[in-house]
Amino acid sequence: MPETVEIGLGRSARRGYHLADIALMPTRRTRGSAMVSTTWQIDAHTFELPFVAAPSDATVSPATAVEVERLGGLAVLDGEGLWSRYDDPAAELAKLHGETATLQRVYATPVSPELLRARIADLRRSNVRVAVRLSPQNTAELAPHALAEGVDLLVIQGTVISAEHVARENEPGLNLKTFIADLDVPVLVGGVTNYQTALHLMRTGAAGVIIGYGSHLGSSTHSTLGIEVPMATAIVDAAAARRDYLDETGGRYVHLVAYGDMSTGGDIAKALACGADAVMLGEPLAAATEAPGYGRYWDATAAHPRVPRSAVVDFGIGTSADDEPVSLEELLVGPTSDPTGERNLFGAVRRVMGKCGYSTLKEFQKAELIVTGER
Repeated sequence: MPETVEIGLGRSARRGYHLADIALMPTRRTRGSAMVSTTWQIDAHTFELPFVAAPSDATVSPATAVEVERLGGLAVLDGEGLWSRYDDPAAELAKLHGETATLQRVYATPVSPELLRARIADLRRSNVRVAVRLSPQNTAELAPHALAEGVDLLVIQGTVISAEHVARENEPGLNLKTFIADLDVPVLVGGVTNYQTALHLMRTGAAGVIIGYGSHLGSSTHSTLGIEVPMATAIVDAAAARRDYLDETGGRYVHLVAYGDMSTGGDIAKALACGADAVMLGEPLAAATEAPGYGRYWDATAAHPRVPRSAVVDFGIGTSADDEPVSLEELLVGPTSDPTGERNLFGAVRRVMGKCGYSTLKEFQKAELIVTGER
């Protein structure tokens, strides 16, 4: 039975665990890093890293998407971001120094379907897998343009998403089951926070479900809306939904992508051990020299016209211990001279998989976990 606590007379709440609340337990057998594979496959697409670059204008541009592909991951371009609003998004990015009013003004320019198609065409010419994120509110309008230009994966993502989005009372919304059934490309949907929503989204035919809303240093969704996602619990719950859906369908496997509260290799490893197939990272990439945000990070909620709930965090363009610029390559796969272990994220994941005795991601999902500290 789920662990619950009484919070008052007649009212109980379930206890949830963040990734920081748990730790991995090594087994009696260890493996060398050379015997460990971090390969991840979704639909027909195989990636060397279980890594998806989050659709933030601060970290993903058409140019960085090419570099992420080279390093073994998948970059998601925000189809409603600056690259779909301006001919010269670099000029607009240079104006963003952290003021919410400036963000709102810059993002007030409407999305241009023609620019969206042009960016997708540019990515296709670069010979990379093309993934584009759209919000549930705008998917019906913009998805036909993205699909016509030829995306490899479509990402439908909001802070919290349901199988049927209702925009206004008595108006039909986006029915994901109907929408996805007509598509020939795999779809990632999210974020979700619990078993029931995860199961509902799996039943839409989605290839993958995003767990979490991308909580990061500057996000205030937890205080503004009162919504918080204990990621360890959320991932384990979604993994349970996946098992039940696997039985329900006779073998259809839906991938889980964890998004939020991850900044180190240890965080990523714990998310994978809880049952995630891959992780979506935004904030940890902001300091890379290739990041288009000049060392700053924000997500789509920072420019919300009515209820912004994320501040711009300035990390600065990173430098290594010997004052060399920090590249995406160093951040993701190393090598690095950083003494904290916060770079070479997936090198750290490979090492912990080996120390726990697992050689594949699927095996690693069975790793032993313990709760640390008092609750």
